[in-house]
Amino acid sequence: MIRTVISRLIVWPLMLCVSLGITPASAAEPEQDVAPWSLTELMHILAQVTKSKATFVEHKHLSMLTTPLEFSGTLEYTAPGRLEKYTLLPKPESLILDQDKLVVQTGDAAEKRTLSLQDYPSVWAFIESIRSTLAGDVETLKRFYHVALKGQAKQWQLILQPADSKIKSLVSEILINGSFEQINTIEIRESGGDYSVMSISRDDS
Repeated sequence: MIRTVISRLIVWPLMLCVSLGITPASAAEPEQDVAPWSLTELMHILAQVTKSKATFVEHKHLSMLTTPLEFSGTLEYTAPGRLEKYTLLPKPESLILDQDKLVVQTGDAAEKRTLSLQDYPSVWAFIESIRSTLAGDVETLKRFYHVALKGQAKQWQLILQPADSKIKSLVSEILINGSFEQINTIEIRESGGDYSVMSISRDDS
């Protein structure tokens, strides 16, 4: 059951990290890229986001299939700890994280399941890594992931490699690509060789 839940979160990528791509109202647009983009600077800008929405299209590549699976829907983030992912196609599904509760629903309300993260340490570690990225909390993020940043402000890549062996058995690496405070793509590489790529579009409505 743990593997099933984390698998759904993998299809949910960081997915919620995507919500970081919404520009804070108070953020000034950088005029030029004059210095290397540091992890501290990136986390500071992401921490300014208190509420955001985005749409996503994700392609999941499985070794057993000749063509990738496609998922699309919406993502929402509300600081400090509420994450919502609604898949619309190919079939409705929702995952909602509110503090230490994760609600998974497929189909109608009869297929609804609520998990307490404290009862599932592996799920908690994976979720906390996502939430810590959204919150710009690099110290908590480093408790669960080896974190590296490449590039500069206008074209950067955040590299997350799980430190926990149980998470590492599922996910080998997560690559988040962006420009300034905007996230463009999220790639999740699973330990077995399968991978997913999520493309993100801002929802300014």
